[in-house]
Amino acid sequence: MTDLVKPRGRPRSPQVRDAILSAARALLQESGVAGLTMEAVAERAGVGKPTVYRWWPNRHAVAMAALMEAATERPARSRTRSPLRALREQLLAVSDTLGSRQGRSVTTMIASADPDTEIAKAFRHHFVLERRNEGRALLLRAIEAGEVRPQIDVDTALDQLYGALFFRVLMGHAPADAAFVRALLDQAVSGLALR
Repeated sequence: MTDLVKPRGRPRSPQVRDAILSAARALLQESGVAGLTMEAVAERAGVGKPTVYRWWPNRHAVAMAALMEAATERPARSRTRSPLRALREQLLAVSDTLGSRQGRSVTTMIASADPDTEIAKAFRHHFVLERRNEGRALLLRAIEAGEVRPQIDVDTALDQLYGALFFRVLMGHAPADAAFVRALLDQAVSGLALR
């Protein structure tokens, strides 16, 4: 009979994780990435600094987790709605997330980071690509619903939509607001729609 080995330390608590992410979101909102330190997060969450380090290796990882968590807290969409309308709402949600103070802080951090860093990879895989995959599903539903031509190149259409949105957010030359998202989708759809 073998002895069971218990893991060392206290088990991770989902409530503690939520408190840490809530603290990180508040700090990002108040003072951006510069104000988000492991010490400040721990103090705001009411936990010790080692507890924060048990979940994330550094302040950038905490900031990314807070942004990604906020982005996934959207209500579920009805499957009966127009897929193009759902796509517009999804793009607006991305714009709102990235346009918030914490979103701008994180995208600024990403823009200045080496693309091979863990934080850049996390942003790319857990935020950008997840949103793009949601958009793919919605475009495919739009094709099935007859709202979009069936012969479109879905990948190119996704690059047009998300590429333009992320470009505007990263460059900051103009707002990535609701008016921009509506104009972007309307213009793209005029080229995708059934003729």
